Amino acid sequence: MESLNADVLMALPEVFMLAAASVVLLIGLYTGRASETLAYVLSLAALITTAVLVYSTSASSESFAFGGMYLNDPLAQAIKLFACVTVAAVLMYARPYLQQRARISAEFYALGLFATLGTLVMASAHNFVLIYLGLELLSLCLYALVAFVRDSRDASEAAIKYFVLGAIASGMLLYGMSIMYGLTGSLDLAGINAYLAQSGANRIALVFALAFIVVGLAFKFGAVPFHMWVPDVYQGAPTAITLFIATMPKLAAFVMAIRLLNYGLQELLADWQQMLMVLTVLSVVFGNVIAIAQTNIKRMLAYSAISHIGFILLGILPGTDFGYAAALFYTVIYVLMAAGTFGVLILLGDREREMDRLVDLKGLAKTSPWFALIMMVLMFSMAGVPLTVGFYAKLYVLQSLVYDGWLSVAVLAVVMSVVGAFYYLRVVKYMYFDEADDVFQVQPSGLAQAVLSVNGLLVVALFIFPNALLNYCVQVLG
Repeated sequence: MESLNADVLMALPEVFMLAAASVVLLIGLYTGRASETLAYVLSLAALITTAVLVYSTSASSESFAFGGMYLNDPLAQAIKLFACVTVAAVLMYARPYLQQRARISAEFYALGLFATLGTLVMASAHNFVLIYLGLELLSLCLYALVAFVRDSRDASEAAIKYFVLGAIASGMLLYGMSIMYGLTGSLDLAGINAYLAQSGANRIALVFALAFIVVGLAFKFGAVPFHMWVPDVYQGAPTAITLFIATMPKLAAFVMAIRLLNYGLQELLADWQQMLMVLTVLSVVFGNVIAIAQTNIKRMLAYSAISHIGFILLGILPGTDFGYAAALFYTVIYVLMAAGTFGVLILLGDREREMDRLVDLKGLAKTSPWFALIMMVLMFSMAGVPLTVGFYAKLYVLQSLVYDGWLSVAVLAVVMSVVGAFYYLRVVKYMYFDEADDVFQVQPSGLAQAVLSVNGLLVVALFIFPNALLNYCVQVLG
């Protein structure tokens, strides 16, 4: 009994989030649409409380619970804290948008909290079963969120594509895990890694299972050539839902990759390095090149996200502690940039129209100077221009490659970053050098505008003081 109580206390953030999400869901079921404000406030309170619980249950070393299935370590704490802060910001951005366009209901907040719970579970998973359960909880919530606006044909089409391809990806991942379990006789990550260290392991069969696991990871990341769902979902989903998909799930995908590849399959490093190299090169090249041809800004940002996923995988590629830390740093910075970018698009739209075309940004510097400035800073940061934190994010990933001897891949990444700068600078050109075809009014939401301002300022502040976040990432993965 004492052991069970200790396990529950260690998993208190997940237990509390489950209870909070269930309460918010019940509020929506029994009180109707009038409960939206109460659900919104409770959701923010739940995220803040969960972050406090995560901090209070932190551990300087690895602590296990529930028979070794649950792991509490600095990486789990970091991902959980980043996830809670990200989702809180997303809810504040999304509320004015959904109030005007989608007749928002409490179910939106309940789905957001359950998706966050899936990420929390994945962050502490030390077992194939727990990883898969957390992933499916997150994925099912995302499918429902994409189809949240029921009378939108684009959203319904995007949700169906996302569900079908996501189910295929989950099947691939589960198939790879099943084969790995059959070969190793263990679902525990440490047990699998210990078996792989034996000289008598069946290498061919293990690589076959590894291939399915990497394919599943690539689907969830949205890496080329398993990226086909990304542009359709980004464009078809309401902008507020696209904001959610573009941010918090990236943290979940990162921690899943680290748990599987580093904690469970580190002995197959040489094999998954070759697979990741193909994924990263294709993602960086195709993501940047295809983004140039886009006229819809949400599709452009989708292909941009694919290229950024390539950079995150480049950090994981060397298989070193500094590379993992650089990848975590890049993931956090990308989430910050994506949240701000979609936040601008949300606040600039109006009831009848969404800001989804690049030409809609024409003349923004004259109609909304502050929003144009924030958007320019975010575009510069995504391009990796100095004076923004995106420069350091790319630099640290490139350093990890060079230190481990991947010089040719680093050179290719630099070249493609220069190519990618074209479509980011095109956005700045529209805002500052073209005349507006039409005027979009900023939505009246003081809280969301304040969050956006903080978001933009952080991009610059973290360039001036990057060491605090970088050192934290190094400490987490050191």
